[in-house]
Amino acid sequence: MPPHILVAEDQADIRDLIVLNLQTSGYQVRAVADGVAAVAAQSEQAADLLLLDLMMPGLDGLEVCKALRAKGHATPILMLTAKSTELDRVLGLELGADDYLTKPFSMAELLARVKALLRRAELLRAAQAAPAPAQSQTVRNGELELLPVRREVRLAGAPVEFTALEFDLLLHFARHPGQVFSRAQLLDAVWGYTHDGYEHTVTTHINRVRGKLEADPMNPRYILTVRGAGYKMRDAP
Repeated sequence: MPPHILVAEDQADIRDLIVLNLQTSGYQVRAVADGVAAVAAQSEQAADLLLLDLMMPGLDGLEVCKALRAKGHATPILMLTAKSTELDRVLGLELGADDYLTKPFSMAELLARVKALLRRAELLRAAQAAPAPAQSQTVRNGELELLPVRREVRLAGAPVEFTALEFDLLLHFARHPGQVFSRAQLLDAVWGYTHDGYEHTVTTHINRVRGKLEADPMNPRYILTVRGAGYKMRDAP
């Protein structure tokens, strides 16, 4: 069966265009026009991916995201937003969105994000079902400890909560200490796509990871900035 996608967008022209392109790409699509209907639809029949507009009547995208995560829904969420401020992006990620796309966007970019999120979800399910021994071992760097199978992070023995994408980003760095990655390379390796102009997605996530790991995020100890080149995890002590 093709993946099932739920689209929640109150603007009919945008909603119809998204639905048409998703269906043309072979996905099953269900569309609703507000946040209340989105929560009801997902509770009635869980989709494989949610596309949520940020500004909707009834419940906005952030409220829908929060409500679904509170109910235990782990379905990937792509937030669609006309806003582009750092605060809007951080709020969406903090409440459990997996990625965001700022309007106006191209359908090619939307489809790339959808494909990448569905692929990540499938890889995660496969890894949880039958983790490869080499990939399931605990990864350590000083006081930082990652448990890939359980998707847990500990710092000095204390658990630290990370979203799915934050965890994948941190794990990628931790498995390659000392190796420098550009933002484009990180987009390709962690998000599963590369698209000019969206490297700020990486920056936002790195800032959030640093905020959770570092006593002083402005002077990080773990994920370091390599001026003009990208970022790297410090060499393991």
